[in-house]
Amino acid sequence: MTIQNRDEFLNQIAKSLGRPVKTKVERPVWKHAPQLEVLKNASQDELVEVLKQQCQNIHTTFVQTDTANLPNVLQQVVTDFGGESVITWNDERFEKFGVKKLMEIWPETGIKVYEWNPDTPKENIRQAEQANIGITISEMTLAESATAMLCSHPKRGRAMNFLPQNMIVLIPKSTIVPRMTQAAQKIHQQIEKGQQLPSCILFMSGPSNSADIESVLIVGVHGPVNATYIVIEDQ
Repeated sequence: MTIQNRDEFLNQIAKSLGRPVKTKVERPVWKHAPQLEVLKNASQDELVEVLKQQCQNIHTTFVQTDTANLPNVLQQVVTDFGGESVITWNDERFEKFGVKKLMEIWPETGIKVYEWNPDTPKENIRQAEQANIGITISEMTLAESATAMLCSHPKRGRAMNFLPQNMIVLIPKSTIVPRMTQAAQKIHQQIEKGQQLPSCILFMSGPSNSADIESVLIVGVHGPVNATYIVIEDQ
């Protein structure tokens, strides 16, 4: 999309205000930055513990494992959710984590598996609506709020974050940061480098919750009813 007559429009406004057009905004230097102090010196293990505690507050099951045992842990979580049907991103990291083979044998055990296909958008939505379990991977995880950062991609549809009944999020331990501050910094750095951002960045804190009606908490109103975070020792 092309912006038409932008300079003429801005010049007319500036003329009316009696000042020149400002083409560059200088970033202010703040005297205090308390947002940078939260969990500033926390080790990665300490951040994991903060994440674990916060998961209790957002009705999310927390599991921690290493890459070698991840297939067994993932199998148990899928079984606990009742199996039936699974939808996953089309993501090469599943093979890196050693769970790709597990996903390939699930159909032999009666679990239907569908992998997101960028060439069949309508079928993707239909499969996501019918799936019992969705499996995704967090790009960055905020310990303070137990929030997973899920980035859309042609092979990683955003509908997967909302439509399945149950959600499993794989969280590499190295992605855990203190809070939203670090996520915002990363996104800003990507913009400054001219990198293309995802069309959607979702910050997911466990299953959907709402207490809008009479302050009564209801879980699973507009998204997954249950969520499990699996933290993977990848360092």
